[in-house]
Amino acid sequence: MSDRGASAVPQAVEAAERRRIQRFLAQRRGQPWFWVMIGDERIELRDISVDGFAIAAETPPAGGEPFDFVLQREGVPDHIRGRAQAVNFIAASGQAGCRFRALEGDGAERLRDWLIALVIMNASVRISEKDAAAIVEGPSLI
Repeated sequence: MSDRGASAVPQAVEAAERRRIQRFLAQRRGQPWFWVMIGDERIELRDISVDGFAIAAETPPAGGEPFDFVLQREGVPDHIRGRAQAVNFIAASGQAGCRFRALEGDGAERLRDWLIALVIMNASVRISEKDAAAIVEGPSLI
């Protein structure tokens, strides 16, 4: 746990948050494109990956315990349900990193498709679906 702020998330879990896979800003053309519903609250995502997401938060969601969520894309009726848990909380920047514990049904496949579409739409050069998939599934580039 960082000495920059108190957290309800155990230190060992916080250290595990370092994503091994690429994460993406949850925006398209500078506007929010991914949201998460936690309870009745709709929260804009800061970033997203096949492993989890980050949100602005004053405290870890559900006090660091597993919680149910619904992922949404702006202007698209499709959604993904699942269960996640805050694994990293940085009080100084007001950010909680959450790791997926489970995605319902074909949620993992649909999330992968969502991320591939995001990479293709945000690419500054023409990119194939195969190349976008390799980026989504590959190691973190940052």
